[in-house]
Parts: sequence; C-alpha cells; structure tokens
Amino acid sequence: MSAFSLDPARTAWRAELRAAAEERLRPLAEKGEPGRVNRALVSELGRLGLLERLFTSGALDLCLMRESLAYACTEAETALALQGLGAYPVHAYGTGAQRDRWLPGVRDGSTVAAFALTEPDAGSDAGALALRAEPDGGGTTGEGDGPVRHGESSVRAERDGRRGWRLTGEKCWISNAPEADFYTVFARTTPGAGSRGVTAFLVPADRTGLTGTALDMLSPHPIGALAFDAVPVTTDDLLGEPDRGFRVAMGTLNLFRPSVGAFAVGMAQAALDATLAHTTRRQAFGGALKDLQTVSHQVAEMALRTEAARLMVYAAATAYDAQAPDVPRRAAMAKLLATETAQYVVDTAVQLHGARALRRGHLLEHLYREVRAPRIYEGASEVQRGIIAKELYATVEAS
Repeated sequence: MSAFSLDPARTAWRAELRAAAEERLRPLAEKGEPGRVNRALVSELGRLGLLERLFTSGALDLCLMRESLAYACTEAETALALQGLGAYPVHAYGTGAQRDRWLPGVRDGSTVAAFALTEPDAGSDAGALALRAEPDGGGTTGEGDGPVRHGESSVRAERDGRRGWRLTGEKCWISNAPEADFYTVFARTTPGAGSRGVTAFLVPADRTGLTGTALDMLSPHPIGALAFDAVPVTTDDLLGEPDRGFRVAMGTLNLFRPSVGAFAVGMAQAALDATLAHTTRRQAFGGALKDLQTVSHQVAEMALRTEAARLMVYAAATAYDAQAPDVPRRAAMAKLLATETAQYVVDTAVQLHGARALRRGHLLEHLYREVRAPRIYEGASEVQRGIIAKELYATVEAS
C-alpha cells in the first residue's frame, strides 16, 4: 500500500484493475502475435470501460490505470496507453466532426489510434521535424474521393473554403504503425521556423499516398515506419491551428509523461514482488537468500526507489489535475525518475534470480525487454533533464 493519500474508492479500483488484467486481459495478450496490434485485447479494454476513462478521468486516474495494468499485463497497459496517446489530440484539439467520427471507435476498442511524431532525424528534437506539409497543387482528394484531374482538388478545397496541403516525408518508431486506423501526424508547414512551424493533422490510414512497414523491435508491441507520398490533407484534418502543432504535441505529452512513469512503477513493483517471493523460498549457502545481508539490502533499495518513484508520479499527476503552473517540470521529473528506477529494479531482480530469469517466458525476461524503451520514448531521459533544468532556470530568471 502506498503512503500517498489515495481515497478508498481509488484504492479499491486499483485492486480491481489488477484483477481484471490478470483474469481477462492477460489471456488475450498471450494469444496475441508479438509486433502486431492485438485487436481482441483492445476491444476487451473497451468492454471494461477503460478506454472511455482515458477521456473522462484525470491524470491521476490515468496513472492508476497504467500502473495497475502494467503490474499484471504489460501488453494491456501498452494497448491502453497507445489508444490514449494517439486519440487524445483529437479529444482535446479536434473539431466536433473529428471527435464524432473517430472517438466512439477508440472508446469501444474497434478503432486503433497512433501518435506519429518521431522521424529518422527528429526524435527527441521535435523542433527538427522534416515531414513537409506543402500547399496542395493538385492530385487526389484523398479518402473516398477517387482519382481527379490535376488541380481539381485545390479548386474543390477553395470552393468549399478549405485549404489543402500535401504531406511528404517519413515517420519512424511509431507505435501501432502500420496497423492503426488513423494517425495524429505532425508536419512542418513553415520551413526554418523550428517548433513554431509545425502543424498537427488527423490522417486516416487509408488516405492516398500513405504506406507503412513494421519494424522488428526489442519490445513486443507493434512499432513501424510510415511513408508519406504527397498525402492530401485539408483544414478539415487540422488538429488545432496551423503552425501550432507543437502545442498539441506538448499538451499531450505533459499528460502522458507522468503516466509513462506509472507504467514503469507497475513493472518495478511486479519485479520487486517476484524478488521478495524468490528470495524467501530460495535456499542457498545454508539458508534462505533473504537472510543474506547483501540480498536483503538490495531488496530494501529496490523497494525504496520504487516507492519514491510512485510518489513522484502521483504528485505530478495531481499537479496536472490541479492545473499547477509547474506541470512540465513535474512531469519530466516523474517520467525520468520512474523509468530510470524501473530499469534498476528489474535489472537487480534479474541478478538476484540468476539464470532462470533469462529463460524465455519468465516474468523477468519479459520485463527486462519491456523496461528499456520507456527511458527513450516520449522524450529520452536526457531530454527530461533538459526540461527540468530549463524550468528551474526560468523560475530563477522570473524572480
């Protein structure tokens, strides 16, 4: 039990989530194919009402969901998080028509979303995005319109009061690609403007000129690359305002970064509990492993760091829900501490378990593969340190 003052209803809900993950989600996850979207699992998340809560709950509840699911079924946690990350920009910045078209399917698990920010040469440096959104000079109108004569799409867009662009370039390391049903895509509309010249678009997967390939990664969830060959978009596809897409990206990441920390805390707690059980029953050197001081001190350090990370994650989420002014700093701190902590805890758990933890199918073998990526995605640890320092110095300069 965490010392953080969760109310009884949330404490009970956290226990219910763990049970649901164990009983209803893990069996579906085990039937899934590594590297592919598990649509049966996503649908079950919808039936449990968890996808709906992505849009009706605050940051703290999001963290509790991710932590609880990660403890029992990392695949379910990841499927939930990817739905939220891909669809939250539509929920927060989309038009009524966009929300009506896409969010019901996201909520019930029949529509898969993806967040397409990273590029081959623009990962942590989101201001260096190179995917071009150029004024539309003709071609096809996109989804469902079929081929048209050169220039007709521009004429049609102007007649309907819509401005058009063509997206050209690449995205990579995109979770749920290339199997998602739609993508939140960030493209450069103003060359040379850094983060100020980026625009967010909602791009359906069947839009003309959009193709994708799967990437074989260390972690088992689906990740791919996308190629944009003059993909047509209009103002109907905008998420937010032109050249304000960086605001959409950061608004989404400020919410989800603490919950990445919650994912990490869930994995750390699972590794810690497995280690407590193993060192209690494992006999070595004339007694239980737990009776060796070097082992017990390592376990104590694992517990200390896990609880510290949990409390920082909860504090960051509570600050977000309270609309506190220091959310970027708190979110970065929570994500940084929790992901680095989980790496330490899982690695130590593997060491204390010995060779059995490296056998394919062992819980810790699974966690060891899962725990590495969160230190990179949604801003690497080095980026989080940069955000923290920037926020700290901004406070000094303002005083």
